[in-house]
Amino acid sequence: MHEFPFPYLIFLGDLQDRVNAKTGQGLVDWCPDKCLAQLRLPECSIDLGLPDMSIRQAKSAGVRSMIIGIAPVGGDIKEEWIGIFEECLKASIHIINGLHTKLDEIPVLAKAMKRSSAEIVHLRTPPENITIGTGQKRSGKRVLMVGSDCGVGKKYTALSIHRTLASKGVSSTFRASGQTGMMISGSGIPIDAVVVDFVSGAAEMLSPENDPNHWDVIEGQGALHHPGYAAVSLGLLHGSQPDAIVLCHEATRDELGGFPGFAIGPLSTRIEEALSMARMTNPMVKCAGVSVNTAWLNGQTPDAYLKDLSAKTGLPCIDPLTGDLSPIIENLLNIG
Repeated sequence: MHEFPFPYLIFLGDLQDRVNAKTGQGLVDWCPDKCLAQLRLPECSIDLGLPDMSIRQAKSAGVRSMIIGIAPVGGDIKEEWIGIFEECLKASIHIINGLHTKLDEIPVLAKAMKRSSAEIVHLRTPPENITIGTGQKRSGKRVLMVGSDCGVGKKYTALSIHRTLASKGVSSTFRASGQTGMMISGSGIPIDAVVVDFVSGAAEMLSPENDPNHWDVIEGQGALHHPGYAAVSLGLLHGSQPDAIVLCHEATRDELGGFPGFAIGPLSTRIEEALSMARMTNPMVKCAGVSVNTAWLNGQTPDAYLKDLSAKTGLPCIDPLTGDLSPIIENLLNIG
């Protein structure tokens, strides 16, 4: 388990793309009681609805940890952020880092940490005892979120399904496979930091044997047809051995974000693609439904969009933040 001292200051830097604010936004949405303020540079156009504070102001207000609340492509750290991180450590505020770059390998930050009572916590550090996947069937039931793209709501969908199952008295566990989910739940494995040969093994470790009626609700990563992130998606799919999948999609997106010319294509194709790959380790896998982020729809009401999509896919299509997940939950619970 990961215990992060709170309250949090969410660092947004000079972020311009709302999709890359998913770490900060996820914490505000799912752990609002732990989020006290945000730190934005003048160029930042993203607002999480928190008070803006400097490091000094945040320290005075009682902040204990600064969360790097952004997830840019590649996870790189910008040179102009390092001074802010140094100031943070000098103020004895912990830094929770979910990016790939190891901050304590930057000399000025390593020096600052040695002189500070605060620590730099790197979430993208997988366990050391991961083995290759076995493909052996495990007891318990599993539902995996699969995506039409990155940043389409896989984490939100998994958390919403877990919450709904729990409200119905069904035994379930949210299994985080990315840094934000780990911050929210306090546990998990950063799947995209695992050496590729061991990704399916890490997925097996993430969702171990359990009671036959227990559901593991597993956060997905990437998309199977993505030119950059297909590998992690496939390894997670094989290792999870899901009894069910839920396809996650953002309603306004026709192309992969940041990859012009790469069409998402029909969602029915994406569903069959995922089922085909999942059958390698669980021949009985089914699709329980489609989860859709409809927040940015223009020119069409969410209800009309979801009804049309349901007719095309033959599955319940629901926005988990505004709609009733019961049809998807019913499909899950009907799986033998």
